[in-house]
This record gives sequence, structure tokens and C-alpha cells, in this order.
Amino acid sequence: MIRVRIANREQIPVMVTEDLRRQLERKPDSVLGLPTGSTPMMVYRELVAQQAQGKIDFSHVTTFNLDEYVGLDEKHAQSYKYYMYENFFRHVNIDLNNTHIPNGTTKNLEEECRRYENLIEQSGGIDWLLLGIGLNGHIGFNEPGESLIAATHVQKLREETRTANVRFFGSSQNVPTHAITMGMGSILKVMKIVLVAFGKEKAEIVAKAINGPVTTWVPASFLQLHRDVTFVLDQEAASEIKSI
Repeated sequence: MIRVRIANREQIPVMVTEDLRRQLERKPDSVLGLPTGSTPMMVYRELVAQQAQGKIDFSHVTTFNLDEYVGLDEKHAQSYKYYMYENFFRHVNIDLNNTHIPNGTTKNLEEECRRYENLIEQSGGIDWLLLGIGLNGHIGFNEPGESLIAATHVQKLREETRTANVRFFGSSQNVPTHAITMGMGSILKVMKIVLVAFGKEKAEIVAKAINGPVTTWVPASFLQLHRDVTFVLDQEAASEIKSI
């Protein structure tokens, strides 16, 4: 079931933080799924601010990140481990031993994918997952194509995804070609999903995800099959949605 909440861009991180705060009040040791990128940055800033004010507590939380680039050392400024530490983990009262991000530099990537999937299952599964959405409909790094992979896997990145990330790397040659990502099956097992999008450029793909057919060519459309998904959007991102 998909719900849609529309707010001003400045209100969105507050709304998402409030949703997560309620989740942690119900279950302080919740397992969270976390993304990276420019969209969730606003949410992380709000979470850091509210934790500093004592309004939210991460001390019993376990986290699993959605993905990580293949080939980037954890000290690389564009690795997702670096991103999470610098933008969120080091600013809040979370036990770093309870934070998990795929290892993109391991020699055995397939074994790392199995290890990560098993670790999620051993944790009891993810209670609450924050998502963004790519312009081509990818969530995590599950890219459009003729088929999707259910479990955590190595994904070859489409050129439009790599092009969208050039701004972080300075040159297209520096953008990794592959990533480890949770699969669509992993994502659909989550108890609750909150997807954030804003801006006119996301309007068409948001509408396809919510109103269009469920298709591997729009991976986010599979969220229509989930029992509890909330899209938190600004007016521009919501502008092409039909009634749901």
C-alpha cells in the first residue's frame, strides 16, 4: 500500500524524522535501512539536530546501508562508508559496531553479498527503510532492465546513473562501474519504507512508480507490492501523480 504525503521541501526532513522518532519510541532497538546521496542529506541533518536536542536516541539501533560502490576504499571521499560516517554516524549516539555497509573492496564480491544478506536476516530483518529514487527509477542500485535480482548482489551501473553521479567525482572516468546493492527482494521484506523525492525532475518517475505498471524497467514500481510505503514529496515531485 502506497501513501503519499506532500509538503514544502523544508518540511520534508522534519516529517521523515518524526516518522523515525515514532518508530524508535515503539522499538528502540529497531533495525534501520539507510541510503546515501543528496536527497537524504537533508534528513540526516535534521536527525543530527534532533538527537543533539535529546529528541531521538540511536544508542540501541542497528543500521544496514542500501549499497556501496565496488572498488572504493572506505577512506575515499565518495565511498558510502565515508559519507555515512562524516554526515551522520559521527554526529549521533550510535554504536559504530552496529552499523553495516557492504565492503566494496573485498576480493570475493559474491561472498560479500551472501554475507551481507545473511547478516540482515540474522538481525531479524529491517524495520524501517529510507529510500530515494533515481531518475531512471532505480532504488538502491537496482537498475532498470529485463530482470531484477532479489537478494544483495553486484550491479552494473547504467550510464545514466553514472552520468548523474559525475558531479561527485569530477569526471565520468572516475565514477565506478559497479556497486553492491540490496536486491528488490531484500527491500520488499522491510516492514516499513519511507521514500523521499523533491523537484520537478523527479515528477515523471515518481508518477510511474506510483501509477504505472509494475515493471522491471521501473524498479521503484515494485513498491506498489509492499504493505507499507510512504512517499514524502514536495509539490513539484508530486505534480504528475494521478489519484491513488
